[in-house]
Amino acid sequence: MKGLAAKPIIDIIIEVSCLTKLDALSVFFEEMGYEVMGEFGIEGRRYYRKGGDHRTHQIHGFMVGDFHIQRHIAFRDYLIAHPDIMHEYQILKIGLARTCDNDIDVYCDGKDSFVQYHEKQAVNWLLSV
Repeated sequence: MKGLAAKPIIDIIIEVSCLTKLDALSVFFEEMGYEVMGEFGIEGRRYYRKGGDHRTHQIHGFMVGDFHIQRHIAFRDYLIAHPDIMHEYQILKIGLARTCDNDIDVYCDGKDSFVQYHEKQAVNWLLSV
């Protein structure tokens, strides 16, 4: 997202009509260099990552209409529409990156309450637009 400090990872969301059919394509993802991670902490998601410790891409697959798609897109659009909140988020992320000692769990835990709060705000904002 333009204007927001971020890791150099391309995030992709795909919508499918059948998770079983997506699961059947696991070999295809592996052939393209992705690790097939299953739900990986989010029920109903299929997660694929590429690049190992130096991840370059991650794909999140969901059923068409899954709420997780809405919340991800709402959060992105909300930050774009609210540059002051994007700036606050950026300051938080930079501070965590400096202090987490490359521990992704510490980094994610540090921004969790901010993200959860603003995701709820974002979904409500998107529904009112």
